[in-house]
Amino acid sequence: MRILHLLKTAVGASWALRQTSELVKLGVEVHLALPEGPMVSKYQQAGVKVHIFDPSIELKKPWKNVAQIKRLRALVDEVQPDIIHSHFVATTLLMRLALRKYAIPRIFHVPGPLHLEHLIFRNVELGLAQPQDFWLASCLWTQGRYERSGIASDRVGLAYYGVNEEDFLFQHSPKVDLRKQLNLPNDSFIVGMVAYFYGPKRYLGQTRGLKGHEDLIDAIAIVKHRHPQVKCIFVGGPWGKSHDYFNTVKAYAQQRAGDACVFLGLRNDVPLLYPQFDLAVHPSHSENVGGAVESMYAQVATLTTNVGGFPDLVIDGQTGYMVEPKSPSQLAAKIIQAIEQPTDKQQMIANGLHKVSQVMNVEHNAKQVFDFYQHIQRLKAK
Repeated sequence: MRILHLLKTAVGASWALRQTSELVKLGVEVHLALPEGPMVSKYQQAGVKVHIFDPSIELKKPWKNVAQIKRLRALVDEVQPDIIHSHFVATTLLMRLALRKYAIPRIFHVPGPLHLEHLIFRNVELGLAQPQDFWLASCLWTQGRYERSGIASDRVGLAYYGVNEEDFLFQHSPKVDLRKQLNLPNDSFIVGMVAYFYGPKRYLGQTRGLKGHEDLIDAIAIVKHRHPQVKCIFVGGPWGKSHDYFNTVKAYAQQRAGDACVFLGLRNDVPLLYPQFDLAVHPSHSENVGGAVESMYAQVATLTTNVGGFPDLVIDGQTGYMVEPKSPSQLAAKIIQAIEQPTDKQQMIANGLHKVSQVMNVEHNAKQVFDFYQHIQRLKAK
């Protein structure tokens, strides 16, 4: 079986390396189109046949798409894949535009649900699909959304982007002691949030950032009246051109919660920070499985919103805490519960580690992908 994968980046995206490496072990001849970058040699070492080419559609310079289409067609003609597997919206759009007359089955492995949550963007993506298009969801919400949109269930599969516990190096280190560095009392209850700051997209009707930083700030303002020892540590910096938004959020935190909120900015020692949190909060408005994977593997009590792929991992009261999105009062109530009921919190941590280890197992997830390839081939043979 020969599969051509399309990636728009060779920086990071280690999930793609894990998936393609496991597919090679399963006997798949994996070809990969991606730009030049530091990950290229790692793919080659894993037995992946690399083709240097950014297979993404050009939205800002649309005249360049003529050359992009020609290059992708030439690559497909050279590789002659059984299936083409795209991992981003930008690579999927180019794939569909360039290969409309090709009978080769094509998979869009959907990295997150954001575009599906908006009618216009969802309809654009679905409108470009043809009979040779298939979808792999990376959470149950996404799978269900396609089926509710009229896509036949035999054209939509499920395969998480797996991460195993050994992919992380969570550990305590005397060199990084948040309580000492921030001069916090020993009885401080540390709430941690690790996420980039994405400014609101006004054209989507957003008034607050996608990750819900402002919601957590409002929640902390409520909690501190009952538990003044609470401290909320924000780890992460502005994404792209969101510097003004980042500064606005910091000012808002000072106004609403005073010194209860601390902003550490970008850090390269996140694995050392997570074990020092008493509670990790992911208050996103839209998400796949997001940072919940990291905090659950780090064996930190985890609180998420009920969006996207979070429910695939977090069962309220069993593997973590869950609230409805955009609800600071619900966030505050769960934080207070975590402070006041520490015994329950410890059991949820153990359950959460077991759950994330099952759902996000890399070998199992690669087998999900492989099985979907075989499913497509059987449908094609009918």
